[in-house]
Amino acid sequence: MVSPAEGVTLSGAVQYGVTVNGSTLWRILRFWQIPKVQQAYGWNLSGKRTENKRKVKKMWKEINNFLVTVDDLVWGVPLIILIMAGGLLLTTRIKLLQVRKLPLALKWMIKNEEGGEGEISSFSALCTALSATIGTGNIVGVATAVGAGGPGALFWMIVAAFLGMATKFSEGLLAVKYRVVAKDGHSLGGPFYYIEQGMGKRWKWLAKIFAFFGVCVGLFGIGTFSQVNGISSAVNNFFDPNNTHRVKSIPFLADYSWSVVIASLILTFCVAAVLIGGVKRIASVSQVIVPFMAILYFVVVIILILCNITALPAAIKTIVIAAFTPKAVTGGAVGSMLVAMQKGVARGIFSNESGLGSAPIAAAAARTKEPVRQGLVSMTGTFIDTVLICSMTGISIVLTGAWQIEGLEGVEITSAAFRMGLPFPAVVSSFVLMLCLTFFAFTTILGWNYYGERCVEYLFNRNKNVVMTYRWLYILAVFIGPYMTVEAVWNIADIFNALMALPNLIALIALSGVVARETRAYFNKEAK
Repeated sequence: MVSPAEGVTLSGAVQYGVTVNGSTLWRILRFWQIPKVQQAYGWNLSGKRTENKRKVKKMWKEINNFLVTVDDLVWGVPLIILIMAGGLLLTTRIKLLQVRKLPLALKWMIKNEEGGEGEISSFSALCTALSATIGTGNIVGVATAVGAGGPGALFWMIVAAFLGMATKFSEGLLAVKYRVVAKDGHSLGGPFYYIEQGMGKRWKWLAKIFAFFGVCVGLFGIGTFSQVNGISSAVNNFFDPNNTHRVKSIPFLADYSWSVVIASLILTFCVAAVLIGGVKRIASVSQVIVPFMAILYFVVVIILILCNITALPAAIKTIVIAAFTPKAVTGGAVGSMLVAMQKGVARGIFSNESGLGSAPIAAAAARTKEPVRQGLVSMTGTFIDTVLICSMTGISIVLTGAWQIEGLEGVEITSAAFRMGLPFPAVVSSFVLMLCLTFFAFTTILGWNYYGERCVEYLFNRNKNVVMTYRWLYILAVFIGPYMTVEAVWNIADIFNALMALPNLIALIALSGVVARETRAYFNKEAK
């Protein structure tokens, strides 16, 4: 037995409240807090804490490495080709409708259709879909794509969005055409219904696969972890950028800033308060927050671009060159053309969800009788989300050179671009970004809960107990989201996105003929 250190005796132990035959737990703990006792028995608590930190860091590194391997596998060349080819096929079959009918789509976006079955207006359905798409992908996702794949990733993101507009149109059309209205007036629709009814009952297994991965995306991907992590990072960067005020007693986790902990608690409470009200409350909250925050963010980024307008031509040139010859821009520091394409397409889909199959779940609830009309309204979501908002974020990052700053990741890159490019004090720029990101991500959390619940309803035949269980699990996922690493969060989201997209893309390609016929018939009727 190791002898006690000099000056530390059993009598000394008694002095600190410890008897020879043992005592209460708190007294024992007090005894072991004596530095000399720790030293005598070779147990240094601070050293123990440091070792735990190292173990936690190593654990997350191993998890991240595994996730990166899986991410690279599912987001390989085959899936990228399938997404782009599917979008190109639909674009061809509807004869560039995303260009020809975009003005009409924007008009119908704000003009609700009279009559028709459904639970909410077309505009509310669009806002619900936009609430799920306009989120961290527009701010953090773009920054992550440019940081990993170089400026060229933005080019491929826009290309994917252009083709994605045709995809989103098709999803909205099929959602309304094949939706089911329950006896209680509840509108049920989405990929699982147009797979089962459009492709036939023998494909029901594919619909169930989609629904299963839809639940996973909601719980572990776009819906929770990535959004909450983005909010907590933005709040932390604003209130405690140096991590001065830290919580050092969270079991099995590293130390976290108090700002992260408080933000997670407040966010969890707010999410729970809205989700209890169901789809109508989600829609009512979304149609207020989404337009306001989108306009605010749009105005702020326009100011940034105008203040740096002289650098705009060079930035656009850099983006185009990097899309095809990234090494000419990055010097080989950032991947290859394939990496730029991969990151751009992956983050583009993460942001606008074209081909993912989520938006048609909201579209199915729209109060409309014309599938084509709802398809056009749904299409505007991709235009607003990626062609406008994501493009402006990416241009801001390239324009200011923020993507070249070493050591930055995620929201830090966008935050640096705002501080460097806006004519406001740094604290004001950071606050505006934090505000936009918080509300964008908050509405995305709400929207994806709705998607996840519809997937659960399909899998478990509308069992209300299972749906409520999912809702509470969703709230729990929101609570733990801030405590995951940024890299792990985005890799998990990418993986489940890909797995969810596959069944939907197969269905869209299989039903492309239906989309073409419905579109042609509708506009021929309108022309008479």
